[in-house]
Amino acid sequence: MNPDVVVIGAGIVGAACAAALVRENLRVTVVDDRPPGSGATAAGMGHITVMDDSPAQFALTNYSVKLWLDLASQLPRGAEFERRGTVWVAAGGDEMSSLCDKLAFYRGHGVRAELLDSHGLAEAEPNLRDGLAGGLLAPDDSVVYAPFIAGWLLRGTDLRRGRAVGVNGSSVKLDDGSELSAGAVVVAGGASASDIAGPLPIRPRKGHLAITDRYPGFVHHQLLELGYLKSAHGQDNESVAFNVQPRATGQVLIGSSRQYDITSLAVDSRFLARMLARAIEFMPALRSLNVIRTWTGLRAATPDSLPLIGPCPKRPGVWLATGHEGLGITTSLATAELIAGGILCRTPPIPAEPYLPERYAA
Repeated sequence: MNPDVVVIGAGIVGAACAAALVRENLRVTVVDDRPPGSGATAAGMGHITVMDDSPAQFALTNYSVKLWLDLASQLPRGAEFERRGTVWVAAGGDEMSSLCDKLAFYRGHGVRAELLDSHGLAEAEPNLRDGLAGGLLAPDDSVVYAPFIAGWLLRGTDLRRGRAVGVNGSSVKLDDGSELSAGAVVVAGGASASDIAGPLPIRPRKGHLAITDRYPGFVHHQLLELGYLKSAHGQDNESVAFNVQPRATGQVLIGSSRQYDITSLAVDSRFLARMLARAIEFMPALRSLNVIRTWTGLRAATPDSLPLIGPCPKRPGVWLATGHEGLGITTSLATAELIAGGILCRTPPIPAEPYLPERYAA
């Protein structure tokens, strides 16, 4: 018997879409040539955070953070879900003024937040350098181990190992020449989605990460410099920003970097050094920690920094769930609700128009 839906991609977005569809009693087959939670999911930092670079981005991330908090009590221990909170760090007075605006926006939209002056920031994170102006604490942001969660979400699905090479209507062609037919196909292939569903406005954006040995208590919150938004959603070919995260293991995860249109997964020692130097500017004590592993991944970026969620133009029966850049883990649950609701012709939980692929149909 053919499945009701074929989901291409077993990363966190594809897994979340599959789980949402299974909850609707649909038969779901998930296709990927790698184990669940590979690719960008395995390469990411695993943060779940509200972002407010645009109204549409805020709506999607805020809704998804609420879904994650609702799901938290059901997650097994291996998910490493920790409600660490995010601290946005202001280097100077001008950035502190921006944090005041951010605080007003968050509170005006029901997001818990607290402004920290320089002393409060030092108390919250003693290993930050002296002289920083302050920070904004968003206590409901969390950290997870996304590869484990992707596998956990895929319970109840038919997981098929294989590489999708194209879609024709609601039929998926695999690299071994076989085909899968279903009532609908969801393409959640990240940066490779264009190879499957035809030309899409997606560019690969390479990122580097480093992780240290175990240093429990070295950092308590996810820390980001305020300029992270400019780095993440700007169009510069290369950028780095301070982004440090505590892991449940006691390790410290260090990011972040971005390079457009580089598809090699090899570690670029020059660019890695630049990223680490930026982190040390904010947290000099990082210099004394032992980095035990470095790696890279490819984000799927769109020109307007918003994902493609919805029907694929000119391809009836095909749905897109890709282009999340660095927010795939954060927004996976919200994406899944939009996809499931769309396939079942339901009113979306948040306005879907900003994410519809048809905005690039021309």
